[in-house]
Amino acid sequence: MLTRFGKTRILVVGYCLLLSSVLSAQTVKVYSSSNGGDRLKAKPDLQFVEGKPASGATFEINDGVKYQTMAGFGASIMEAGIMTLNTLPADKQEEVLRALFDPKDGAGYTAMKTPIAGTDFQSAGPWYTYDDTPGDTDLKNFSVERDFGPNGVGTYILRARKYGNFALQSPMDYPPDWMLYDVKKHQDIQPKYYPVLAKYFLRYLEEYKKRGINIDYLSLFNEPEQVYTKIKYPEIRVLIRDHVGPALQQSGLSTKLMLSEAPERGKAFLRYPVVLDDPAARKFLSAVAYHGYDFKNFDKIAALEAKYSDLPFWMDELCYAYEAGYPKNKKLPIYEFDDGDVWGNIIFNDLEAGTSAWLYWNAILDETGGPWAISPIHGNPDPNSQHPVVIINKTTHEITYTGTYYYLAHFSKFVRPGAVRIQTTGKTKGVRVMAFKTPEGGVVAQILNSNTTEADLNLVQHSHVVSIKVPARSITTAAW
Repeated sequence: MLTRFGKTRILVVGYCLLLSSVLSAQTVKVYSSSNGGDRLKAKPDLQFVEGKPASGATFEINDGVKYQTMAGFGASIMEAGIMTLNTLPADKQEEVLRALFDPKDGAGYTAMKTPIAGTDFQSAGPWYTYDDTPGDTDLKNFSVERDFGPNGVGTYILRARKYGNFALQSPMDYPPDWMLYDVKKHQDIQPKYYPVLAKYFLRYLEEYKKRGINIDYLSLFNEPEQVYTKIKYPEIRVLIRDHVGPALQQSGLSTKLMLSEAPERGKAFLRYPVVLDDPAARKFLSAVAYHGYDFKNFDKIAALEAKYSDLPFWMDELCYAYEAGYPKNKKLPIYEFDDGDVWGNIIFNDLEAGTSAWLYWNAILDETGGPWAISPIHGNPDPNSQHPVVIINKTTHEITYTGTYYYLAHFSKFVRPGAVRIQTTGKTKGVRVMAFKTPEGGVVAQILNSNTTEADLNLVQHSHVVSIKVPARSITTAAW
């Protein structure tokens, strides 16, 4: 008669043998994008074998150690994008939307940012908010109609949703000017307007819902205090705690609340605790967003995420922009595929810090890096060339899927919402590996080779090895 211990031991041994057998029979699908010409190209299947790794660097994947759950990857939906898209013939327009949003035939973006009214690439008309009538505290003149015109972000969202589903996150640069002390000098919000602003946010969410669009996350302010609305974080805490949080909770809407969005990781580290350390404000927050325009300080965001580990973090805006001081000595936009390696390394850095979502800024712009909106008083300068994911030449109709597109697509297409980052150990110069457990129980490994030569490496899981050769200057996805 077997004891309970004996039965358990037999079960464990049996499970290990079964796992070993399954992994030995496992086919590894491989897809690569490289400076040599591959573009999400399917490579010959590989097979796990039992035994020791062959020559080359070894990276061990341990699905017993889990980190953050992924929420999505994507970019931002702006008037500039749909205006540029609309210059193409109808079939080409659909080709671009499919390339961005279709999970089978495209990048399958799963998280997108859409601004609340005016920002620097809301370019279809003059600067606007949803109620520009001075003193309209009852919001009688509130309207989102511009967003649902031919060049509106609402129209853009509805067209994109024909190809794939994605979470939507919405921040605001400025409230209506009449809520500010002084739009020219003192761009902070008068506290007497906090209740009205809470209503303003809710009206936006309700009007979009009426038109078939649910906003998943409301993020109050885009780069506040320093860049756009000059409201400081202690006041943002009050607005969340006493006004927007309770109003959203009572509304019955499914939209969740984000804190706001600092322009840099280092600024988020310094400024977010004043809100997050207040339990009465924090209870209304479901996620924390930040921008990456310092192009560094990943350790700061890792420390912040470790301190507030109950909240998922989103890196939800970054791009090349002269106004942001980067890149130096490069003409925007950038057509060369090789530039994608910059973005691949930044995505790796943010995800290794614990981030759950990664969003680029403009999804689509034209050959000038525009069109940009002009309203210097609202921080929208002229010129303001930036680098997008997809470049469309308005005259020739040439479509360029940039290096940014392909490096981001490897994540958005293969690392779907609900995947969990798992422990990956190993090191060799110029090569990085990151792995995820999929909701279906599979594994996806992303391999970044920043070297100018191809690399041989081994992926090891449960004492089984698959050897893989990755091209120079490339990103490769291995899935099993």
